Amino acid sequence: MGRLLGVLTKPVVIVILLVGAVLAGFGLYWFQPWKLWTDETVRETLPSATATPTAMGKTQIVARGEFVSHEHSTSGDVRLLRLADGAYVVRLEDFDTSNGPDLRVWLSDAPVKEGEGGWRLFDDDVYEHVSLGGLKGNKGDQNYPVPGDVDPGDFTSVSIWCDRFNVSFGAAELVRSG
Repeated sequence: MGRLLGVLTKPVVIVILLVGAVLAGFGLYWFQPWKLWTDETVRETLPSATATPTAMGKTQIVARGEFVSHEHSTSGDVRLLRLADGAYVVRLEDFDTSNGPDLRVWLSDAPVKEGEGGWRLFDDDVYEHVSLGGLKGNKGDQNYPVPGDVDPGDFTSVSIWCDRFNVSFGAAELVRSG
């Protein structure tokens, strides 16, 4: 026992233990492994336009799609909605994916490819994307407003993008209605 204490008090061993502790802390921060076992469910209602004299008509479904899995199993539906006041919203319904660090909802003009072929497609220099913000939860029904200066007609897909690891968890092609 005394011999072990003698070894553990040597400066080299102390430095190695300290570096190991720092690296372990960084690894936990970077990978956030606990998110693999935690779910965040969001249940937002369908959005509606604010009641103004110029808001006429009803919410319209402009496009819709179904998620395919990429890096993680992902399922559910996506709808691009046009509210009565002309604003656009991307809505995820019956959505389900793995939780992860730094997940984003992206509108993109990239094609949707199943499997590994679609994992990293969305952030290359060929395709455009706009982030609609952080994913609110990895399960449920969620709404993401499209910024007013963005023309949703320029985009053909939605990706759940992990910004930390530059990979798509899943994506859906937006098929235009009527």
